[in-house]
Amino acid sequence: MSQNISVAVIGAGISGMAAAIELSAQGHRVRVYEKNASFGGRGRVIEKDGFLFDMGPSWYWMPDVFENFLNAYGKSVTQYFQLVRLDPSFRIFGHDEVLDVPAGRQACLKLFEQREPGSSKFLDRFLQEAKYKYDTGMGDFVRKPSLSWSEFLDWRLIRSVFKLEMFSSLEKVVHRGVHDELLRQWLCFPVLFLGAKPSHTPALYSLMNYAEIELGTWYPMGGMAHLFKALYDLALEQGVQFEFNAAVSKIVVKDQKACGVISNGQAFSFDAVISSADYHHTEQCLLDPAHRQYSESYWESRVMAPSSLVFYVGVDRKVDGLLHHNLFFDESFDEHARSIYDHAAWPSGPLFYVCAPSKTDPGVAPQGMENLFILIPLAAGLKDDESEREKLFEQVLRRIQARTGVDLRPHVVIKMEMGPRDFENTYNSFKGNAYGLANTLRQTAMFKPRLKHKTVDRLFFAGQLSHPGPGLPPSLISGQISARLVQQHFSL
Repeated sequence: MSQNISVAVIGAGISGMAAAIELSAQGHRVRVYEKNASFGGRGRVIEKDGFLFDMGPSWYWMPDVFENFLNAYGKSVTQYFQLVRLDPSFRIFGHDEVLDVPAGRQACLKLFEQREPGSSKFLDRFLQEAKYKYDTGMGDFVRKPSLSWSEFLDWRLIRSVFKLEMFSSLEKVVHRGVHDELLRQWLCFPVLFLGAKPSHTPALYSLMNYAEIELGTWYPMGGMAHLFKALYDLALEQGVQFEFNAAVSKIVVKDQKACGVISNGQAFSFDAVISSADYHHTEQCLLDPAHRQYSESYWESRVMAPSSLVFYVGVDRKVDGLLHHNLFFDESFDEHARSIYDHAAWPSGPLFYVCAPSKTDPGVAPQGMENLFILIPLAAGLKDDESEREKLFEQVLRRIQARTGVDLRPHVVIKMEMGPRDFENTYNSFKGNAYGLANTLRQTAMFKPRLKHKTVDRLFFAGQLSHPGPGLPPSLISGQISARLVQQHFSL
């Protein structure tokens, strides 16, 4: 039995809304403070001249995580939006050829065997191991709060560590089993969402390959914003209250307990606070120095996932040659990776990603036109520069033309963009990062910033800079874990 309490949640992104729903469903009074004008956090939407642009996440993976979350409240995804499985899942533009990645295990095994005889046996074994990692990782590891090593003193989990390949890199496993360069890129690409080179990412994260190949790449008709709208609607139904244009300037701490927030110059009292805002911003800007767990030197020593330069482009014609998801791997991966991780610099020949949701969903662009989301990964902390932005935009359009035969330049009717400084200004994002902390072994589980404050009672955290890490499913799960830590704290 637990008492009913009041909780302030800072941030209306996916982790903040998940935490708010969990707590409100238990009868607690929850108010969400959001600095921007709408819910969704990085998953907001821009509507302009008949175009609807998802501003942030564009890949819908691990559908079971969202479905299970909604099921807990007697809901289903189908009550909120229509999911369509993409087939092909995505297209890879290599140096001199194109690879369309099919949907489903059997089709993928067939393609592997066609391109490299014998490699389908490797893929079959790789996916069996990846399924174990997914079931164990998503079922056991990520749902633990990771506050203490004692959480993992379970012989079943200890024994799993070796099967999970925590100490081998994904790149090493993939390169050992397959030699075709495009197949290697296909298997290594999903971990780029985790913010580290495949050579520095534990092979545990082949669970992402299982998610992509077995569980599928999906799209919610009407745009990714429908996922965030579903959570917002559910939160309202559960009684959560939202305050928009309500930036929090301070977390009030008294007698080593979080007891409220200050927003727009007013103080509000609460029994507990969950910050799903940027963790670094929360500690350095919302807490007095005496209450900070991590020093500035700690943050500077973290390996950050990339920032991004994103262009939201509307063109007044269709673009043959693109699928819904397109990866341009037609330049050197190593060169681009060095400019992100080794010495922060504007890349000369970056890899990039193009999403064309109007290929699947005609409702996101006017008839006969195309909606393009173009993303270029950049180093976190990179000094923003207008001329460099424009150079990259011109390069991207030239490379799209080279591969599709379409010169987009005279057809651009809308062009908006978001770069490192925009991530900082809009989301208080540390170093303008787009994906949180890189999921290296030294930044996994207990090595991430804590979900529960070490010394300030009743202060909790959620979001991509904490456990389990970046991405929509992990962020949602972090909100769930944080809410349950609040529940446990106030249990009688």
